[in-house]
Amino acid sequence: MLNELYHSLDPVAFSAGPITIYWYGLAYMVGALLAGFVMYRTQKRWNIGFTPDDVMTVVIAVVFGLLIGGRLGYVLFYSNGYYFTHPLEIFFGTNGGGISGMSFHGGLAGGLLGGLIACRYLRISPLTVADASFVGVPLALCLGRCANFVNGELWGKPTDLPWGVVFGGAAGNVPRHPSQLYEALLEGVVLFAILYVLSRRAKPLPQGSYLGIFVLGYGIVRFLIEFVRLPDAQLGYLAGGWLTMGQLLSLPLIAVGAALLVYAWKTRRPQHRDWL
Repeated sequence: MLNELYHSLDPVAFSAGPITIYWYGLAYMVGALLAGFVMYRTQKRWNIGFTPDDVMTVVIAVVFGLLIGGRLGYVLFYSNGYYFTHPLEIFFGTNGGGISGMSFHGGLAGGLLGGLIACRYLRISPLTVADASFVGVPLALCLGRCANFVNGELWGKPTDLPWGVVFGGAAGNVPRHPSQLYEALLEGVVLFAILYVLSRRAKPLPQGSYLGIFVLGYGIVRFLIEFVRLPDAQLGYLAGGWLTMGQLLSLPLIAVGAALLVYAWKTRRPQHRDWL
């Protein structure tokens, strides 16, 4: 069933004359809008007092940081030195309607930095902004992973399970784990459900809790799914025939997420609007 679905999909959402819109680009745009909408609704339930302009400023800053950080993260961690000899391709190589080669870990760092700069400019609390924002971020992740599936990229290892997908091309004509959809389900739907339910508590969790849950949850899910996801061909396995770059970069996320939760529960600072 999934195999038939994949082969019925087109990476191009629609085109009109010289204009071509890809599902991958739409996923970024709709994901950013969804995350911003959920952030606004969440802080409203918490009675924080962010204005729509505050939220829009943060979303724009985060998107810019995410795009730059995601690309630089890929260049540094996944390109195996290719872009050091082809520097012009860092921001001008494209594929599937977006910049060719993006790293979630780099995008997370860039997005957080962009958000921090926006919070400093607006004089609003970066931790509360992060907590409210990351309730909706899994929805954006879900859309992004679905777009990866449509593009036929980031596929998994061969499998004989009934939902295996034959991606063709570089993936060959063997059924593979649709690892993109595993991530869409776990990093997206499940993580969103957990954060959303917790965000609706009568009294919100302390500052840093929701960010910590997201970072820890994503790190664990990504580390585990890497066991059925094929590593980047230019890198392969880094150690022991099983450790991938994705797993290596997820270990610090697990540690940081756990540390954020410890910090949140030790300080028990309530969610508030003002800077620091």
